[in-house]
Amino acid sequence: MEPTTGAPVDAVPSRVPIRSAGRRARRGYPADAGTPDDDDTFWAPIEEVHWDGTPVRQEDPARGSWRWRPTWPVRRRRERANHPPDPLSGLATLVGLSLAAAFFAWVSAGPFWLAVGHANTGTVVLTECTGSGLSQRCRGIFTATGEQFRTHGVRVSGVTERQATAGTVLPARVTGPEAATAYADRGVSAHLRWSLGLLGVLGCAAGIARWTGATRLPGARARRWAVTAALGGPLLTTLGFLIAAW
Repeated sequence: MEPTTGAPVDAVPSRVPIRSAGRRARRGYPADAGTPDDDDTFWAPIEEVHWDGTPVRQEDPARGSWRWRPTWPVRRRRERANHPPDPLSGLATLVGLSLAAAFFAWVSAGPFWLAVGHANTGTVVLTECTGSGLSQRCRGIFTATGEQFRTHGVRVSGVTERQATAGTVLPARVTGPEAATAYADRGVSAHLRWSLGLLGVLGCAAGIARWTGATRLPGARARRWAVTAALGGPLLTTLGFLIAAW
């Protein structure tokens, strides 16, 4: 093995012809660098060639090192605008989501108090039912246990189509004597009423913060105050409905 290049001894040339003497002078090599037996051939030093005799290619500094680049178009991430959206669309979003949050808070207030144990049990007698499916509406007379109080004309929630007949007696619960709705459903469906409603309130609050531009204000302090106001509005509305349903 050749000690410098590590190639086989018989495969490493000691000299490699590159170009004629005319071109040799233009590269800056001395004119007498040839050998006595060959004046027209320039033999490059072994440091300028590979072990197999091919010349070492000098890297063009202008091009730099070669790197693989994808041939398909690179999708750049779209930068989010730092300014709030149009005031008209932001106001419309604020009003719409606020009304939706108020509706979810209203339908969740009563079932929430029933779920935490603030309830009066009793029975309800259906007086009339109209519609079917999601459009079904029933009313009745609620009588608390021990006949502590009686409420006429309450809305009855959780009545199945099979039970939607005048005169049907169902166990039900209300939040108090002034409650306008008696809930005849129990189990998982009773918890879904308040949990899904409160999730709807949180979703509306997040939508207000996002689509009114509160999260895109330039200043950090102003952005925090705007997001707090966007989230606090629906939460205060929910608190008001909870107090009213107590």
